[in-house]
Amino acid sequence: MKVLVIGSGGREHTLVWKIAQSKKVKKIYCAPGNGGIKEIAELVNVKADDIDGLLNFAKNKKIDLTLVGSETPLVHGIVDRFIKEGLNIFGPSKDLAMLEGSKVFSKETMKRFNVPTADFKVFDQPDEARAYLKRIGVPIVIKADGLAAGKGVIVAQTIEEATKAIDSILVDKVFGASGEKIILEDCLEGEEASILVFTDGKTIVPLVSSQDHKRIFDNDKGPNTGGMGAYSPAPVVSGDIFDDIIEKVFRPIINGLAGEGKFYKGVLYGGIMITKDGPMALEFNVRFGDPETQAILPRLKSDLVDALTACIDGTLDKINLEWDQRPCLCVVCASRGYPGTYERHKEIQGLELVKEMKDAAVFHAGTICENGKIFTSGGRVLGVIGFGNDIRLAKDKAYQAVSKIDFEGIYYRRDIGDRAIKIRRI
Repeated sequence: MKVLVIGSGGREHTLVWKIAQSKKVKKIYCAPGNGGIKEIAELVNVKADDIDGLLNFAKNKKIDLTLVGSETPLVHGIVDRFIKEGLNIFGPSKDLAMLEGSKVFSKETMKRFNVPTADFKVFDQPDEARAYLKRIGVPIVIKADGLAAGKGVIVAQTIEEATKAIDSILVDKVFGASGEKIILEDCLEGEEASILVFTDGKTIVPLVSSQDHKRIFDNDKGPNTGGMGAYSPAPVVSGDIFDDIIEKVFRPIINGLAGEGKFYKGVLYGGIMITKDGPMALEFNVRFGDPETQAILPRLKSDLVDALTACIDGTLDKINLEWDQRPCLCVVCASRGYPGTYERHKEIQGLELVKEMKDAAVFHAGTICENGKIFTSGGRVLGVIGFGNDIRLAKDKAYQAVSKIDFEGIYYRRDIGDRAIKIRRI
């Protein structure tokens, strides 16, 4: 089997790494890939949003399975294009990818199928949004409707902050067409967790839980990022709560869409807030998470390719996933200046030392390979994972691996996992 993975981040490196373990796979391509992926797959010089280029490549190379890492190609309809040409591709159709592509569509779908979520209202006029804000008060969450590279959600604690967010999106058009509409949403309190499920449109097979760390600084301070680390499982999602999430959040969405003749195929990622009133859906993503994937997939013992093809073929009811019961923790190493303007092209040292370690690994995100050396090329550079018999030992292993790596300006949080350790202790 020949497989094409689309994307260039830590999530895609993890996916390629896991797919390479399948005995069914003979050749892996990755477009465009990164310095780490180059070691296990052939890189293709086609951008992830170049659907025509990707389609031509897949047809010419007779690719048996294509896996889309990031949301943009999915929202732009890559799955529909590939299926039309008779190619197997993992992911939802364009209309259902709007669960991530449009927050308005997503929230209205939740409401239609009675999924527990925060109350919200949709606005396209700044005056109306400001009047509602004055009436409802703060804290409040303001969301741009479309894709905004993870920057389209603002949790405002003051009227001034909320007004500034409304104006920047609807008046200043900082997100362009993605900000034609906004959502003003009640601010939920609780612990957030990430739950991913495989589905073929009928059957749901959950993956193990995880928890991300969005803020740049320790103790969840500073601006949001794409994610500074994650661990799996998430202790806040106990057995009963996990079952509630599947039955009250995911099943109504999958069954409700199927009842309308729309069969969601792929992975569906729910951002879930565990509140005192139970789990509530914050958002849906239509692809694997990043860095959650780096903490989840290393725990998967089963063949990932079997699950991917079963979602496409409609045979997911035949799949049982087996998991390593040990926790896995991922620490993201970032470039100096991230999530703002960051430095590039710094040589990375110590990667070979981590390869010699047991129960540790490195997944590349923003890297390039030049003349046999690895250099930084992005904001989030590496995801370093560690396994342990408990979450504390997993943390120790991950940070032991991080200590072996260096590049000029390296930055990482030092508290990944502390929240889980505290919950376990309680």
